[in-house]
Amino acid sequence: MIAEKTVWGTLSGIRPAKVAAKLLKSGKSTEETVETLKNEYHVASDRAKKCTLTAQKAIILRETLDPRDVALYIGIPFCKTRCAYCSFVSNNVERSFKLAEPFTDTLIKELRETAKMTERLGLRVIAIYMGGGTPTALPDENLEKILKNVQETIDFAYLREYTVEAGRPDTLTKTNLELISKHGASRICINPQTMADEVLTAIGRNHTAEDILKAARQIKQTNLALNMDIIAGLPTDTAKNFAETLDKVLKFDPENITVHTLSLKKGSRIMVNNEDIPSGKVVGEMLDYAAERLENRDYEPYYIYRQSYISGGFENTGWSKADRECLYNMCMMEELCSVLAVGGGGVTKFVSEDGSKIEREFNAKYPLEYINRTDKIEKKFAKMEENYALSI
Repeated sequence: MIAEKTVWGTLSGIRPAKVAAKLLKSGKSTEETVETLKNEYHVASDRAKKCTLTAQKAIILRETLDPRDVALYIGIPFCKTRCAYCSFVSNNVERSFKLAEPFTDTLIKELRETAKMTERLGLRVIAIYMGGGTPTALPDENLEKILKNVQETIDFAYLREYTVEAGRPDTLTKTNLELISKHGASRICINPQTMADEVLTAIGRNHTAEDILKAARQIKQTNLALNMDIIAGLPTDTAKNFAETLDKVLKFDPENITVHTLSLKKGSRIMVNNEDIPSGKVVGEMLDYAAERLENRDYEPYYIYRQSYISGGFENTGWSKADRECLYNMCMMEELCSVLAVGGGGVTKFVSEDGSKIEREFNAKYPLEYINRTDKIEKKFAKMEENYALSI
């Protein structure tokens, strides 16, 4: 496998496809862009091709967007437990159950105000993504309130996609799956991360691979598109285990598969305890297997992003079947349009029409802080007004 320093060459940013997009927009052909990435930026051949392909997809999508198109992110920072690799804001529902109700009420207020402003400013919501945390970790009555209010307040006239995360398969039930489908979602994402029970135990997941299989079977009985995420480089994992994980995921024929590479994040248990993880060489073998296997199954890469301290210096790649890309992922990762965020830990990203200017506004992270810090929400609305009101 290519050594860490040469896989992405001199491209150190988290969005390498932006470089490829710039080359394509300058008039370079696909082949010329690939060669430039290889020869001038010293990017490995397979990454240069993959990067160029994702850039082409982003350019095509961008041409379909209106200046008033926006995506909506809904942050639910609750989870059953915290995984060993995780630094996301997530509160254990059992310990924080008392916050579920006031959090829900605060989120609904913010959602309703956001909907009013989008209507007044003439904005068009084209994609909704409800993530976290794990939205399905919420009690059913709270999840239903949120889903119902999304459907009642957001204009679905321009909506192309609506995704709900059920990241932890042990939180998915017949009841909440029916609620998600009933209230207008078009796809659901479960995150197995691994299908090896010993690796699940090592990362602090309190469920088995069988629970993942059960959740996927339930989803395949609905009309919801299926996204599934796995991670290369988890503690105790091996190239063999990883290959078996991907093969088991492929049996469900999901519309999207995201292959993440483990990122070492401050505050995660892996970092705090200095846990052993697979070497960069092994991670490379995992990613090579994934790329070959997915391409042979007619999946194509449609977005790429990198993170600080990512194992082996590699990348995260979203793969999809033809015309089944996750629109929100593309808009968010390639910064193709503004993303309005509500809920705990949500980051609103205002993207200028030509993409040259990006401003961010951060919601409070933790549930209690989010409930009490309405000033942060008000600041975001003021910025929203400033960015769009002049061009009504």
